Amino acid sequence: MKIAGLSGKIIASMIAITLLAVLLVFFTAYLFYYFMDTFWPDYIFVDSYIPAAPELIWLAGTTIIALTIAVAVAVNLARHILSPLNSVTKGIRLLAAGDLSARATSFNNAQNETNQLIRDFNLLAEKLERMTNEQRFWNAAIAHELRTPVTILYGRLQGMLDGIFTPDNHQLRSLLVQVDGLKNLVEDLRVVSLEESGHLNLRSQYINLNTEITSVVEFMKDSLAKAHQYVELDLAVKDASCDPVRIRQALIALLTNAIKHAVPGCIKIQTRSTQNSLTLCVEDEGPGIAEALAPHVFTAFRRSSDSNATGSGLGLAVVAAIARAHNGEASCHPTAQGGTRFEMRWPYNQIAQAEKR
Repeated sequence: MKIAGLSGKIIASMIAITLLAVLLVFFTAYLFYYFMDTFWPDYIFVDSYIPAAPELIWLAGTTIIALTIAVAVAVNLARHILSPLNSVTKGIRLLAAGDLSARATSFNNAQNETNQLIRDFNLLAEKLERMTNEQRFWNAAIAHELRTPVTILYGRLQGMLDGIFTPDNHQLRSLLVQVDGLKNLVEDLRVVSLEESGHLNLRSQYINLNTEITSVVEFMKDSLAKAHQYVELDLAVKDASCDPVRIRQALIALLTNAIKHAVPGCIKIQTRSTQNSLTLCVEDEGPGIAEALAPHVFTAFRRSSDSNATGSGLGLAVVAAIARAHNGEASCHPTAQGGTRFEMRWPYNQIAQAEKR
């Protein structure tokens, strides 16, 4: 039976030491007694249980040689085992001290088990560093997004108390706008966080998808008109299995993104189906997405470097989170006309998928 890896190395080393010791005793004993019988026969045939002086010298020499070989093999084996383990131990100590960039060193002569241990440790350290950096980024981004509306609310309310602003309907409406923005920001953060932790529960049901899309378009009609945009519907799917509240939330986020960033003109909303999935598409006429931003378009708080860019940078992250919660995915593609096509795709029978989970 062939045993690979570190276990095989240890077994092979033990077998090698044993065989070398047996062969060493055999051949040295053969040579020793051959020469003794040839040149000093009086020492060999002495009737005594106590070894003669030459025999004691032979036993001592054989033992020293065997121990030297055993030590050499043991040192070599220990180096193969302990060097990678010491590297991992050093990395763990550095991580515990706060150095998240610490990594264990790989060894070409290490066995499979120790190399796997090094790879697993480095992967763990990499994930820990990335999660810590993302947490810091999220904390800074959330603080940044909350700072503006909270500052406005505080300033207006303080101004009212000091008599600088008159607490009329105009001032109250402006405060309500800021509160509404805070409410939307908190809800978006809640959706993204719940999905990432695997706790975004859906209430999937069979719905008329056309009705849901039409109601969202009607709700967004005034905002679209202010941006000089209009919607063109191409709905090929009627019945769908999904969470209607979350799908409406995702569609509102896609239309809000188009209102903020797309040029005036037509916004196309399409639905398509295959044997296994449904697709909801929102397509604008431009100006498209910068090449550097495209890979991160569905990442939270990633926005264009354009100074005119507005919003929290959470809208498309919410779309992707809702798609993933439906066991689907979100994607975006440039169009031939220079615009962008956003797609949400999820399994055709979402209720059956939810029951499997």
